[in-house]
Amino acid sequence: MPSLNLAIARLNIGIDNFAIWVVNAPYPSGYAHHDCVWSPHLTQAWIDWQEMFAGHDRLDLPPGSTPKPTNPLTMDLVSPPNGQTPGPYTSRLMQYLGISLWRWVFDKDILGSLERSQGMAMGEQIPLRLRLEIRDPDLIALPWEIMQREAGQPAISLSKQVLFSRTTTEVDPLPYLQTNPALNILLVLGYDDKLQLEKEAAILKKTLCDSPVVGNHSQGYAPCTVTTLLQPTRQELIQELESREYNVLFYAGHGRPAPDGGLLFLQPGMTLNGIELAQVLTRNNVNLAVFNACWGAQPSAMNRQAIPSSSLAEVLIRHGVPAVLAMRDQIRDDESLSFIQAFAQALRKRLPIDEAVAEARQHLLTIYKFNQPAWTLPVLYLHPDFNGKLIKSFGEEITELPETAIPSITSSVPTACLRSQTGGVTWFLRSGVTRIGRTKDNHIVIPGESVTREGHAEILCRNNLSGTTPIRTYSLRDLSTYGTWFLAFNGWQQILREEVPLKSGMQLRFGSPKAEIWQFLIEDS
Repeated sequence: MPSLNLAIARLNIGIDNFAIWVVNAPYPSGYAHHDCVWSPHLTQAWIDWQEMFAGHDRLDLPPGSTPKPTNPLTMDLVSPPNGQTPGPYTSRLMQYLGISLWRWVFDKDILGSLERSQGMAMGEQIPLRLRLEIRDPDLIALPWEIMQREAGQPAISLSKQVLFSRTTTEVDPLPYLQTNPALNILLVLGYDDKLQLEKEAAILKKTLCDSPVVGNHSQGYAPCTVTTLLQPTRQELIQELESREYNVLFYAGHGRPAPDGGLLFLQPGMTLNGIELAQVLTRNNVNLAVFNACWGAQPSAMNRQAIPSSSLAEVLIRHGVPAVLAMRDQIRDDESLSFIQAFAQALRKRLPIDEAVAEARQHLLTIYKFNQPAWTLPVLYLHPDFNGKLIKSFGEEITELPETAIPSITSSVPTACLRSQTGGVTWFLRSGVTRIGRTKDNHIVIPGESVTREGHAEILCRNNLSGTTPIRTYSLRDLSTYGTWFLAFNGWQQILREEVPLKSGMQLRFGSPKAEIWQFLIEDS
């Protein structure tokens, strides 16, 4: 399926200056880039959104994004006149913010890349997979799912032609993923003083397993099994995940934002944070984690400023969990159950996870209408190397090599490094993303005035399988002002805001064609 991956990052030339670029495109010339400024009107619309919809303390954007004293575009959207219902005003605010976010992201060459990618997908009669990476923590909490091109057109996460999800490239590699013939769910009900656990468990189990079989999907409809744990201890949760093969973890209960991926309350006084949970899930090959808990996709904050990489969904993806579905804010029980049932039904129709989420959103929209925020609350994160496939397609051959027959990618392929040609310094590359820059908070530190302080370039390590053979590929993505240079057969060539593949022995210079020479090497090649 054609995929277009976009990234947004703050530039260090000004607090409101951002770069938006294409990380991955389905055609060679699709790697567009443009710089832009976050406007005060967008800040005001975000403040208005939070005042109307948010169930938490307001998250502020940086001081440089302070809205103007008057904003005629949104002043009349916050409070309806006396005696009128708020419905039309919530709809107008949602539409205004959605269109504003769209125009900010899809400008100039980025829009051209999207349109051509969509054209390619339409030519193949399949949807385009669009993944958005927000690298600035202050922008994580915004409802990017509501972006829409024009009034009257569907929001991007409701479109049948585009499968929208969020992602991050700063990730641990995926393990070998094994698709199952069934939906095997571990349902964990943690502590919540509002829940009657046995009753809630029965409702959720029925919702997940008894979704109706309809129309042409009755044949090949995947079976579903649910195992329930009520307020388990950490050890009980780990033992259950290790005792059986689950492809889905479903958690319902109390959740709270916190710096290490939030806190899930298993029992009164017993919590589990996102980093601890990620280690358990990746070790036991759980492909999808779903959280029916408030704020699973919401970053933790200090003094109304978001803490980087702190939301539960982000932390799990970064640690190698293939897919995470969590709520951006509070969601009502009836809305949650409607979404879960539609989502489970779509998964049992063997749809990819992102397509199943889109179908469940459309179900919520039909029930609760456009001006209600219910359909905007689920946030889906997908690992950049995951195709979203959870269950085998109907009729797909069920014979599969056992996992032990396919060696681990991380243990069977050589490592890579950057080596200085003059100073004798060697930096080994990470799995996932290795960030290169001038300051110490980068993974590889390269001095020089022409080297960007934070994130001059990135080296991307991608793991794939060719049949049963593990393959690791590397590429370099420039993010800088002055570019990165590589030695070609006809001399030094500049890479500026684009991505190129790396081959062992390739010589690189960062920031200037006269800078220090570094050599990219793959061990034993």
